[in-house]
Amino acid sequence: MKTFNSFVILSCLFLTTQAQVGKPPIKAPFDGIDVYCINDWWNHSKSIKDNPNKIINVDVPRDQVICFGIYTAQNKVMKMTAQLFPLYPNETREVRLELKKNGKWSEVAKSQVNDIGWSALFRIEDWDETKDVPYRLRHGQNAIFEGLIRKKPTAKNEIVVAMFSCNSNKDRGLREEFTKNVNHFNPDLVFFAGDQSYDHKEHTAAWLLFGIQFRELFRNRPCVTIPDDHDIGHGNLWGENGKKSNSPAGDDGGYYFHHEYVKMVERCQTAHLPDAFDPTPIEQGIGVYYTNLNIGGIDFAIIEDRKFKTGPAGKIPQQGPRPDHIHNPQYDPKSIDLPGLELLGDRQMTFLKHWGKQSNGVSMRAVLSQTGFCGGAHRHGTFDNYLHADLDCNGWPQTGRNDALRLIKEAGAIHLAGDQHLATLVQHGIDNYQDGPFAFVGPALVNSYYKRWWHPLDEKSGKNKEEKNTLPFAGDYLDGLGNKLTMHAYANIEGPEKLSDGFGLVRFNKKAKSITFECWDRFADVTKKGTKQMVGWPRTIRQSSTGQKLIWKIDPL
Repeated sequence: MKTFNSFVILSCLFLTTQAQVGKPPIKAPFDGIDVYCINDWWNHSKSIKDNPNKIINVDVPRDQVICFGIYTAQNKVMKMTAQLFPLYPNETREVRLELKKNGKWSEVAKSQVNDIGWSALFRIEDWDETKDVPYRLRHGQNAIFEGLIRKKPTAKNEIVVAMFSCNSNKDRGLREEFTKNVNHFNPDLVFFAGDQSYDHKEHTAAWLLFGIQFRELFRNRPCVTIPDDHDIGHGNLWGENGKKSNSPAGDDGGYYFHHEYVKMVERCQTAHLPDAFDPTPIEQGIGVYYTNLNIGGIDFAIIEDRKFKTGPAGKIPQQGPRPDHIHNPQYDPKSIDLPGLELLGDRQMTFLKHWGKQSNGVSMRAVLSQTGFCGGAHRHGTFDNYLHADLDCNGWPQTGRNDALRLIKEAGAIHLAGDQHLATLVQHGIDNYQDGPFAFVGPALVNSYYKRWWHPLDEKSGKNKEEKNTLPFAGDYLDGLGNKLTMHAYANIEGPEKLSDGFGLVRFNKKAKSITFECWDRFADVTKKGTKQMVGWPRTIRQSSTGQKLIWKIDPL
């Protein structure tokens, strides 16, 4: 009888709580994923309250329900996403944007929160890009998030970009070391190249944690975030124009998780970017976001490496246990570079052609994407695991890689990316060594998830290695896909105390027509004089011209 009475009391308490809270106004179109933040999320939050392995507590005090704002401004249009923690059914879904002008706050827009992902988008046209404008986002009576929308740094000679990727969930700390160091450099733009989340089935909770970790970097400056494979729940991704994948590995091409989950991830991470060049959705109604962003005369093309790329399974001769891994160094690279295989896809190639010809207000150019256009690592996971070729990288398919590099070269652009958990600085070869663009793949933010090394099996230096380059494996190489590259710098792991995680910094000097690549260790203190970068950095390239063509040359050591 006592047990029965207890059951009745608990049931009444549950029903009372439900009556007070209300029913979720929106039912998620998917099950078993994003459970931290969908439907009756508060019950899930209570159930894991004391779990030390939880991602984050999403049931926050209601005056803290706005996690962050993130924005860009382009062509007199300012776009900002407000990211909220989950809201109770009886709470308003309205977020207000206020701007401070002449010392007074005034409301300029309202936006409705989407219960799937808990974001709200603001779009303000006729934006004055010549002034710094304080902003604040408001929800209800007490929730406020404040920041600064910076004016365009048109008058600045040096434009600085900080770049990040691979935010491993093996460490859920607050990343204060990054905030301190990067804000010391005061970049004009911060760029997150992907894998902001490694919690495949819980993007919203992981994205909220990402915001807490890094919001002090983009509270007061524009920010580019682009999702990569782990963000949308894959170990690797070959999007193949948005088709449905039948495998959790995704190697047959397409997206494995529900298309509304994929759309939610992209909405949260990319809705604040400038309008897409061609917004036509792909299969399953999944959107696109490839576009450009001009910061002080440096024009950045933002592209999507994975979205149109062909999956390898069933389309090429399989070379090993996995369709995307090649272990046999005797295989013929031409056997997997077949007609009909896509990398960037026709739509993005059209965009790059158009972008590379625009000159008004452009001093220099860079392409931002998820990963590198070559096989920039030999050993994967563990040092003894030698992998001859990895079809996850943009080195495959080779024809698509070379066609993309030609367009980047014709634009006089460099390439910036992440993904590889290994910082490298290369000059690509297309037809010959050193005839392609330079590319900097930045280090992982936290390099404890999946380690990689640039360390060839024969342990020999490449041809034409610079005499003063102290790194043993620099010079000209063929990667495992037969692509030409010249390795100038790499940051291998050197034991558990030196994971070579950190961030990249790129300095565009408009007067000197030079670009300097910097690579900083996560735990370096850049505020102290004499602090050194990772071995191999900094390196500087300079622009010259041969007739109508721009050529970049690296400064000698």
